[in-house]
Amino acid sequence: MGNAACGVSFPAMKVREIMSRPVVAISPWGSIRTALGLMRENDIGALPVVGEDILVGIVTDRDIAFALARDATRDTLVCTFMTRHPASCRADEEVARAAEIMGDRQVRRLPVLDRDDRLAGVLSLGDIAERVSEELAGQTLGEICERR
Repeated sequence: MGNAACGVSFPAMKVREIMSRPVVAISPWGSIRTALGLMRENDIGALPVVGEDILVGIVTDRDIAFALARDATRDTLVCTFMTRHPASCRADEEVARAAEIMGDRQVRRLPVLDRDDRLAGVLSLGDIAERVSEELAGQTLGEICERR
């Protein structure tokens, strides 16, 4: 047993060892219709938004629901409602640090960047729970859901 984060002891692991890949992403010029299709086809709830090989945002199923509730159409472009400058982590970071970022930024998924700042994967709370520690994932979820 290695690192301790949030009082939880677990094996020291790097994000690259547990992140999900290949990454399904969308262009900022993609539409809600395209985003929904990608989410449905891949059974995912979030899409990193990549423009010119750079992570520029993230869009979730919740973002889409709110956009549609505010009179967006299925042809509305992702760039109009995506979360810009999303929290992210590095592939070579410790999972404990990534969990800390998730808790601090109150997000359930983190785009993972490589050394060249290119999208390498996505890390989710589920990845942490399944491959590292349910306890760490649970404590991180508690921080995510905390009212601030």
